[in-house]
Amino acid sequence: MAVTAKLLLVAATRPNFMKVAPVMRAIDAWNHDRKVRSAAAVAFDQVLVHTGQHYDRAMSEIFFEDLGMPEPDHYLGASDGSPVRQTAQVMVALEQVLLSEQPDLVIVVGDVNSTLSAALTAVKLDLPVAHVEAGLRSGDRTMPEETNRILTDALSTLLFATCADAIANLSAEGISGEHVVFVGNPMIDTLEVFRARALRRETLRTMGLAPGEYALATLHRPSNVDDPVQLGRLCGVLSEIAQTCPVVFPIHARTRKRLEMAVAAEHLLHSPNVHVTEPLGYLDFLALMAQARLVLTDSGGVQEETTVLGVPCLTVRTTTERPVTVSEGTNRLVNPYDQSAVLVAARSALGSSPGSGRDGRPNRPELWDGHAAGRIVAAIAAWIERRTSDDG
Repeated sequence: MAVTAKLLLVAATRPNFMKVAPVMRAIDAWNHDRKVRSAAAVAFDQVLVHTGQHYDRAMSEIFFEDLGMPEPDHYLGASDGSPVRQTAQVMVALEQVLLSEQPDLVIVVGDVNSTLSAALTAVKLDLPVAHVEAGLRSGDRTMPEETNRILTDALSTLLFATCADAIANLSAEGISGEHVVFVGNPMIDTLEVFRARALRRETLRTMGLAPGEYALATLHRPSNVDDPVQLGRLCGVLSEIAQTCPVVFPIHARTRKRLEMAVAAEHLLHSPNVHVTEPLGYLDFLALMAQARLVLTDSGGVQEETTVLGVPCLTVRTTTERPVTVSEGTNRLVNPYDQSAVLVAARSALGSSPGSGRDGRPNRPELWDGHAAGRIVAAIAAWIERRTSDDG
């Protein structure tokens, strides 16, 4: 007997879009293949909800365009206020959507406030939750994202893990068995689909850059940008790097607000060798990241992407929830409060050959092969079939 299940996917921020897009494509592919394979297989309807946590064109619309995502079926507009107020706004608005749509499964991704809000709301309405990118842990409870990860995983029925250490983290918290599925990394699915297209763009040429001869920087974590002294330290690092090679610095909206107060920011912003830009679309940023000599960041997703691209990455944080990018990839964790240590690490990376990766070659963690989303959809179908069988 054919079964059609409704999947409701929740997205909120740029990293969310990169994880949701391949899952939506895989759902479409599953439905198409089902017609060829067997009319009795599970089919899916999908509904996309955008919470509005990233709401301006640079942070949202341009990503939808670059990734070829459809317009959201529901836009919640929860973009204002403190994290607590935003969490509450998402819950109140999403409740009405869930009551109207009555999905068979709510799919949340990543670790932002909207991820937890959606999981909480679904569970309160007795709707099952699937968490894409489950099990990541930094061990730092001061990070809002860490709380979001732990609570979302505790609420989820299906947990899709990107790496083996995530599965171990879940097991240590008492979550194991058929509810946890090792699928790989859907962000790498997106990278593989769009890498060639990104490299064909004129991004570097329009900035006057040459492949392998510039550094790329992103900063947005509160621990790095909220304190003017700390932001000043990192601005000083970028100014030093700019004496060796050009630095491209797309400024996150959060960071831009803080730069005016930061020591050393004035010198950085007026350096002729520093390209300060607005936040970039996915394709332009991927083009820059793929051809950089060095990436300096505090972003989680960038750690993963640079690993697959074979580009040296310095993560200016004291912890990472993606240790596989350090043990198997090109990422190096550097204490952001030790300016001299960051500079030493940056000079070492700049002295290596472009695109060499760790030990002279790019590495890929297990199942980071561009097919994670297909595994996610197959696992959901199997779960639907089991649930239908049990109900029958």
